[in-house]
Amino acid sequence: MCDQGNRYPSLKRHPPFLHWAVLLALSLAFALAFDAIRLPAALLLGAMLAAILVAIAEGAPRITRKPFVMAQGVVGCLVARGISPEILVSLRDNWLMFVSVTVVVILVCAAMGWILARRQVLPGTTAIWGCSPGGAAAMTLMADAYGGDMRLVAVMQYLRVIIVTVMATVVSHFWMGGAHPDHGVFSNWFASVSPAGLAATLLLAGTGSLLANFLRIPGGPLLGPLVIGSILQAKGLLAITLPPWVLTPTYIILGWSIGLRFTRQALTQAAQALPSMIVSIACLVLACAGIALALTRLAGIDPLTAYLATSPGGLDSVAIIAATAGVNIPFVMAFQTARLLLVVMTGPALARFMARRF
Repeated sequence: MCDQGNRYPSLKRHPPFLHWAVLLALSLAFALAFDAIRLPAALLLGAMLAAILVAIAEGAPRITRKPFVMAQGVVGCLVARGISPEILVSLRDNWLMFVSVTVVVILVCAAMGWILARRQVLPGTTAIWGCSPGGAAAMTLMADAYGGDMRLVAVMQYLRVIIVTVMATVVSHFWMGGAHPDHGVFSNWFASVSPAGLAATLLLAGTGSLLANFLRIPGGPLLGPLVIGSILQAKGLLAITLPPWVLTPTYIILGWSIGLRFTRQALTQAAQALPSMIVSIACLVLACAGIALALTRLAGIDPLTAYLATSPGGLDSVAIIAATAGVNIPFVMAFQTARLLLVVMTGPALARFMARRF
């Protein structure tokens, strides 16, 4: 399967069905392997890595625009589902602290993005979205909508999610004596769901994302269902329902859509930028740990709650850890949600600012 003089295996001379078979097999193998060692977003990461390997092997699989757009709508609903009434109450009662701390974190991340762009490690808008401390999937999709390199943003975002999640898990393990959440790839696969809630959620995700894409609203396929779903859920008009058998193909489509865009040149660029990415992630983790210490000293928040609240990992991963760590869960999730919402609101402006400067 190797072309003469080419160090990469090649699928070019093989029939298309074999390309899809290899992609499916590798995706499943990587997802199960990542899940076995409890990496977050195992399905998405497994599908993305499999797609990268198939892409650099000159494989032919392609994901059309419509499934990719609809998958963004499902992610928007997924984020909206996490904005519960308890979180909104916590945001209302502690809004000044949430806004102040979140603004500081965003400024720190923007400074790191500026340094990466200034040193020409990453292009300006790509550096901003790669350093943005929001949900990894949301930031990757927003980057694609606002001129960033989706591939490099995905590498940086999910690398940070993995590093931060491992650190948060270790901290909570020693703090709480070793609780481990069950978040397997195929857990709760056959759990009962509300047919009405599922139908309404899929209708919102599908029509909202496709309409936003038709109207050419930047980031609309993600933001439309997110905003509408949050409002409907807060008013008690919608119970967002997303069973694993809906989320699984969503993660796979997103992973393939990102990974299949890679070229050998892009992969080389990501490898060259990797040391700088790791340094920037370490700096961000230390900065957020310092903010958590300040919250503990100034606001009387217990250290583990403060650490998880300010942790710059994925919102879903932090939620899983917080659920078994004996912390103030509404406070943690309110902080994570406030940061995601502010990043979504300020990210496009920062990206445009960086684009003009670099």
